[in-house]
Amino acid sequence: MHLSALPDARSAQDPDGPAIADDSVELTNVEFSSAVALAADVLRSRGISETDVVAIMLPNNASFVVGMFAAWQVGAVVTPINPSLTTAEVSYQLDDSGAKVVITAPERVVDIPESVDVIADLAGPRETTGALSREPSFRDLALLIYTSGTTGRPKGVMLDHGNLDAMCSMIIEAFELDDAAHSLLILPLFHVNGIVVSILSPLLAGGRASIAGRFDARSFFDHVERSRPTYFSGVPTIYAKLADLPSDVTPDTSSLRFAVCGAAPASVELLSKFQDRFDVPIVEGYGLSEGTCASTINPLRGTRKPGTVGLPLPGQSVRIVSADGDEIDRGEVGQVLIHGPNVMRGYLNKPDETATTITGDRWLRTGDIGFLDEDGYLTLVDRAKDMLIRGGENIYPKEIENVVYQLPEVFEAAVVGRSHPVLGEEPVLFVSLVSSAILEESEIREHLVGKVSKFKFPAEIQVIESLPKNPVGKIDKPSLRRQIADGALTQS
Repeated sequence: MHLSALPDARSAQDPDGPAIADDSVELTNVEFSSAVALAADVLRSRGISETDVVAIMLPNNASFVVGMFAAWQVGAVVTPINPSLTTAEVSYQLDDSGAKVVITAPERVVDIPESVDVIADLAGPRETTGALSREPSFRDLALLIYTSGTTGRPKGVMLDHGNLDAMCSMIIEAFELDDAAHSLLILPLFHVNGIVVSILSPLLAGGRASIAGRFDARSFFDHVERSRPTYFSGVPTIYAKLADLPSDVTPDTSSLRFAVCGAAPASVELLSKFQDRFDVPIVEGYGLSEGTCASTINPLRGTRKPGTVGLPLPGQSVRIVSADGDEIDRGEVGQVLIHGPNVMRGYLNKPDETATTITGDRWLRTGDIGFLDEDGYLTLVDRAKDMLIRGGENIYPKEIENVVYQLPEVFEAAVVGRSHPVLGEEPVLFVSLVSSAILEESEIREHLVGKVSKFKFPAEIQVIESLPKNPVGKIDKPSLRRQIADGALTQS
């Protein structure tokens, strides 16, 4: 089913059945369908039509979902924006995506460039209803998900309705979702995981979704006991915080069939600690925005192998290749490639990077390093790129480095990750200065404020005499990581 038709189809089949709920509103299918239709009319009244881009910069709530489906009903493309981004970062995404309008909260209107129309009320003034001038197609672009690259400039991942339909079908089959499915969304809706796993898949399966606000370990199980979800998706940091709750926290988790862990590798010890305490099985998975969310998952039924990220989802293939691109044997380490109808169309306005990432026969080069065992389970060994993951949020060092290089005193800058017991990783910034320059750590921090989002902010800044180099003269980041681990680096 094309997603633009889903609200009306649910309303016709079961008008009074539950659809979407958040911390303040509960929408039945007919109420959801009506809200989407009204919001679609609001978009039309602002001149939005087929192929236009609609940005949505909202916290986790039902309005985000209503706005997304409304955009699809008028044939538009949705680009979700992280509400915690700085004004400069928001402006970049709006400009690069070509967004004509942004749906946001009234207090964020001041952060939007005057060239972009703003909707702060989806139930605002409306015009007569209208319909698409043509039948919607699965080749229509549906989402522009922005993910940073090693160049430090965010890239728009182009996902069409065919990508979403294929991905949701895989999730529904792998997780055995039906009309009893009830997800509890705790991941941000500006991530494709939150959209696909916790919203689209249960709705397409005939189930429903409850949207929690900002995650808080202390109140999480109150949500579970109140809404009685059948599953949720999280990141290792979330499971670590929940597993470390006081021992007198003994929630009723009997409604939960399973939980999903992705975005970053989780230790076997963490998975066991959570499962043993709360009696909820965790299935680990792996995927990228470029693959519309997920490519492998440990099976619900059958063998789950802790430490691996499981088997390819139905309809996908995974292979491991050498540096020359040749497929290598099971157990050998190489680059992970994925193939399937979920592979993105490409990067917006970046044909060269698209060609580098997707092969001629549509295999996606993930940039991740891993191996397949004798049963076909994938184990990730390392990330080929320098990306680090802090509490489930992707951080690309080049973005921070580019801002630091704006300081005239800076000669070289490098950001690497160091381990953190709860967040997984955190960024550490190393800086060397031009000759005779003086620059304090506090001055660097002051420069970064407002230019780098809070979750990207370095946990530590060290000003050192010189940065290590590899044999070809490039900054040797592996050496920095090793020296962090050994405690060998000292400030100048």
